Amino acid sequence: MNRFLARLNIDPYLLMLLATVGLASVLPARGIWAGLAGGVTDAAIALLFFLHGAKLSREAILEGARAWKLHLTVGCLTFVIFPLLGLGIRAIPGLEPSLGTGMLFLTLLPSTVQSSIAFTAIAGGNVAAAVCSASFSNLAGIFVTPVLTALFITGRAQGFSTDPIVSISLQLLLPFVTGHLLRPWIGGFVQRHKKVIGYTDRGSILLVVYTAFGAAVLEGLWQKVTPAELALIAVLSLALLAAIMVIGNVLGRLLGFRHEDRLVILFCGSKKSLATGVPLAGVLFPAAQVGAVILPLMFFHQIQLMVCAVLAKRLARKQDEAPAVEGAI
Repeated sequence: MNRFLARLNIDPYLLMLLATVGLASVLPARGIWAGLAGGVTDAAIALLFFLHGAKLSREAILEGARAWKLHLTVGCLTFVIFPLLGLGIRAIPGLEPSLGTGMLFLTLLPSTVQSSIAFTAIAGGNVAAAVCSASFSNLAGIFVTPVLTALFITGRAQGFSTDPIVSISLQLLLPFVTGHLLRPWIGGFVQRHKKVIGYTDRGSILLVVYTAFGAAVLEGLWQKVTPAELALIAVLSLALLAAIMVIGNVLGRLLGFRHEDRLVILFCGSKKSLATGVPLAGVLFPAAQVGAVILPLMFFHQIQLMVCAVLAKRLARKQDEAPAVEGAI
């Protein structure tokens, strides 16, 4: 089954997410069960970021600091150009407000880690730099995303507040830092059990999706979001991904980066993290709003995987064929 899905460039985890959305739509947690699910979800999010902290190597931080120009370029794409595109999308006349908010929140998130590195490696890019860029992006996102969210989304309606930053610090940053400080003692265990911990990561996200969509369904999410709006989310996600990839490619050439580093910009600068975005949304938005906010992120997540999988393989083939062509000439 997994092999069949791989041929179609469909992430099996997406099917699990869709199944979770379906379960939350039919059997949302109510009453005392909603409170229990919320408490378990909060604990799962803290565990998720604790493990992320334990996985991040201090050597990778020091090594990555040397390629500051490359990381600054990726960071500019992730936290400056992406949000500007998101603001442009939200300003589209007639766009449903919750859809516009979801698309904007998507653009404020950090890059992915695993898929950014994997696609860079497949395409023949600078893997070490990709590891550093993706890790730095996720670390920065814990600070930057809440601030940008307060400035562009929640702050517009309620006035700027430090409450989201405090919540992030206690629920996400504190576990992350604790995990990283304990890395000398637990790092080996985490490395040896990567597969099991990967299930923990994904299970945590599924819990957040279930509680978020359950609360949104009880508030009438599926009465508010039409099939036409779902199709519009897919179109906007494709357009957003295409725009950021073109901008990243042009920027890499203008700044004179070599081919291997331009691939880092292409694949790290065009991603948005579902693993970080879903927990952040759960902290930054009221429970009833989270389902609608993360809907565009779920669409964009799968679209970026499908497009980048095809693109990375094509770039790899082109690189493999280049020496043969040069030899023939």
